[in-house]
Amino acid sequence: MDRVNIPFKWQEATGRSQFISDRHFDNLLEAKLFRSTCARAKILNITLPKLPSGYFVFGAKDVPGRNELPIVLSDWPVFASSEVRYLGEVILLLVGPDLKELDRLAKLIHVEYQQLTPAFTPQDSKQLIQGAIHNQDAIDDLKNVFDRHKLNKGDLAAGFSQAEHIFEESISTGYQEHMYLETQGMVGYHKDGKVVIEGSMQCPWYVHHCISTVLGSEDVRVIQTPTGGAFGGKEDYPDVLAGALCVAVQRLKQPIRLVLSRNEDIAFTTKRHPINFHYRTGVDSQGKIVAMDVKVDINAGAYLSLSGIVLQRAITTCTNVYDIPNATVEATAWATNTVPSGAFRGFGSPQTCFGIETHLNHIANKLGLDAAEFKRAHLLTTKSKTLTGADIFGDLVLEKMYAEICESSDYHAKVQAYRQQDRGANKLSGIGMALFQHGCGFAGDLEDTLVKAVVRLVKDDNDEIEIQVSNTDIGQGLSLTFCKIVADTLKRPLSSVRLAAVDTQHVPDSGPTVASRSIVIVGYLLEKAAEKLTDIWLGCTAQSVEQRYSKPDYHQWDQQAFKGNAYQATSYGINVVELEVDSATGVSEITGLWAIYDVGHVIDEAVFKGQIDGGFVQALGYGGLEVMTLDSEGRFQQTNMADYVIPTALDVPKIHSSVVDNPYQYGPQGAKGGGELTHNGGAAAYCAAIECAINHPINAIPVTPEVVCSLLYGKKSGLESMTQEEQGHENQL
Repeated sequence: MDRVNIPFKWQEATGRSQFISDRHFDNLLEAKLFRSTCARAKILNITLPKLPSGYFVFGAKDVPGRNELPIVLSDWPVFASSEVRYLGEVILLLVGPDLKELDRLAKLIHVEYQQLTPAFTPQDSKQLIQGAIHNQDAIDDLKNVFDRHKLNKGDLAAGFSQAEHIFEESISTGYQEHMYLETQGMVGYHKDGKVVIEGSMQCPWYVHHCISTVLGSEDVRVIQTPTGGAFGGKEDYPDVLAGALCVAVQRLKQPIRLVLSRNEDIAFTTKRHPINFHYRTGVDSQGKIVAMDVKVDINAGAYLSLSGIVLQRAITTCTNVYDIPNATVEATAWATNTVPSGAFRGFGSPQTCFGIETHLNHIANKLGLDAAEFKRAHLLTTKSKTLTGADIFGDLVLEKMYAEICESSDYHAKVQAYRQQDRGANKLSGIGMALFQHGCGFAGDLEDTLVKAVVRLVKDDNDEIEIQVSNTDIGQGLSLTFCKIVADTLKRPLSSVRLAAVDTQHVPDSGPTVASRSIVIVGYLLEKAAEKLTDIWLGCTAQSVEQRYSKPDYHQWDQQAFKGNAYQATSYGINVVELEVDSATGVSEITGLWAIYDVGHVIDEAVFKGQIDGGFVQALGYGGLEVMTLDSEGRFQQTNMADYVIPTALDVPKIHSSVVDNPYQYGPQGAKGGGELTHNGGAAAYCAAIECAINHPINAIPVTPEVVCSLLYGKKSGLESMTQEEQGHENQL
């Protein structure tokens, strides 16, 4: 059986792939979004200039259906009409043949505002200055609250009664920009009586639902074009572009292109959620954690978008890979006057991993214990109950992973050596470890009750098989791994299987390309569909089969009580970062990286290696480089690739990575999800390594050279040595 699919990424590798900006359309018009210039205001009046022939402006009054983007909650308007909630909110769409002329016309539009005091942080949001942004008619405790959940495990009060030591601290994370290679972009046109949207996106059926809502018609079609990266950033935001664009296409019946510049993309698209954690943890006389109380405040931004789902993942994974017998977690997603926060690789897990890993490091240091061994003593086992009260399904191999990475990185010997180093030296060495997990698929029972995925295999009379799913290859390699799953199951040559272009007119809704669900959920459905096709196979005869999602019997969830299996399956990982800090400049040089993962069984080692390297490096940027701050008006101060710095290949050494083979019963070939997992631990491990080097606790990321210098030469010290602001993080003002 051949194992190499020559067409895999061949167009991209040779520079022939046609991205949305490369496509040619006859009689193409250009489009430009006109955005708000203040963060919170009532719109009193809009004055438009006289438009030249062939130029048009569209707004809320032109929407034929509903002026809303149906992203979970339909609170985000296509066009703002009576108020604006964040700087850069879309008010109008300008359309015409020349972009320079559109820029000129945009400058002539005047909006009269009644400005209100904006809230940029959860702390601001709680104060309700000049009234609530969201839930104005609710009781005070629920005003500006998009979503809130609380879960309990064990008896918190009884746990704290056993504690000999109680540790309390606050830890925070900031924004992160996706910085995908290709900016957001779409083209819309009219064909065969339908409005067609083509573009760079993750979830075509999301966009299909959006434009059918906005137009009030099901005569719509959505096609994913080759997509130059996404990382979650093209899950929700394509709805913003498509919602506005489809209104103009429906009216003009002419092709229209809307592509964001890099500055516009960074300034106004969704970001990773900033999160504030407050921990109160009790430890008994034997060094065991007996109680943990966690408060989580999420900056959701101006509209809910995906914040409720991010919040659910954050709360259900708050104790990470640890068995804490008595725990309470309360999490709230707050409305603020910032760009709506959205999906980003890891979907809340990198934040919760950083929080818990850093907090446990600080506790261990205060107790005079080795941090890694302290964590090891609290690891989940197959006999544990999860934070949401479920039994562990399958084998846990965390102990094996821990032993392997400690040996490969020589972790314990290096920790001992670096503790004894001369703190006055020009170069300070450090090493840090982070353990982490990622739930595969949507949280709770959403796969079963909401998504309800369907896949289809179509065989022609030449016995060539086409995979029809709505999951998109955005750089993670689905166009190869899906084909491998089907070819291996059918025992057919890989070259006889192809993945259909994702076009809602032809492919069923197998759910979105998010939440590390593509392999473990959709890949498993494809494996089952291929088994069906094997059973009915007729050579040289056209045939097709479909397979629908049905959750495994063990997967039970109570949404009201927040109890049960939070995820169908969970993947695990451990990262180790070794580095050297220049004590004069605070600049760190990474000298060693190690990673180990349990993703069930790896279908394609080269593809997953790409995920490991990319995810780890992206996480290191989150932990040490990627500063995103707001000014006093709510405007991001970093809007280009010169002032928003991301790591390059020159910033990292070779990553020594491995996997533990631990097949999952309900995954294709035993596989679980892995793409998001690889981002979850790197920032926490990097921060731990910096702490090891400089011998100071850190409570926020990114840990920039400025932060390091302020810690080395500042006056404060201790568990809560510095607030977020004092560490130089203005990302939440």
